[in-house]
Amino acid sequence: MSIEKYFLAIVLPSPQQEKVMKLKEYVRDHFESKAALRSPAHITLHMPFEWKDSKEESLLQTLQAFKFPSPIKIELKNFDCFEPRVVYVDVVANDLLSKLQKELVQHVKQNLGLMNEAENMRGFHPHTTIAFRDLNKEKFRQAWAHFKDQEYQASFMATQFHLLKHSPGKWEVYREFNFVP
Repeated sequence: MSIEKYFLAIVLPSPQQEKVMKLKEYVRDHFESKAALRSPAHITLHMPFEWKDSKEESLLQTLQAFKFPSPIKIELKNFDCFEPRVVYVDVVANDLLSKLQKELVQHVKQNLGLMNEAENMRGFHPHTTIAFRDLNKEKFRQAWAHFKDQEYQASFMATQFHLLKHSPGKWEVYREFNFVP
């Protein structure tokens, strides 16, 4: 038996996926931050958690059972940051997205006992990270100066969420779940 790491997210579809990955590559090449490249472009719905691989089937069944009444229009607009290490593509505030996140977190808490404590303390702030963790303070200032006044705009309809699983050195989409009944 082993313990695996997972998290729940909306993974950006094409062509938004490729565009945000190019931004992550730009950050790697110009600001020496590559940690964001270890996962596909996504909006986190539930922070990383550990789960026994022997109980993975119950995790998958519980996620499969989650439903939400409608698709959600996701709008990506411009850039923002969490000082002093994170630069991201901002997600326009969206009541349906917030409701989806809250209901999904509640569903896994009630049915699996999964807690999302870090999110409970900070609140849900949807975003798509392009630089974090390994971005030092000086490079952060340079990266933020580069991105803060740039314009970026894209949108897509979300009808599914994803379970990402940690593999050596990276996060990969493990399963996708349609949330619209």
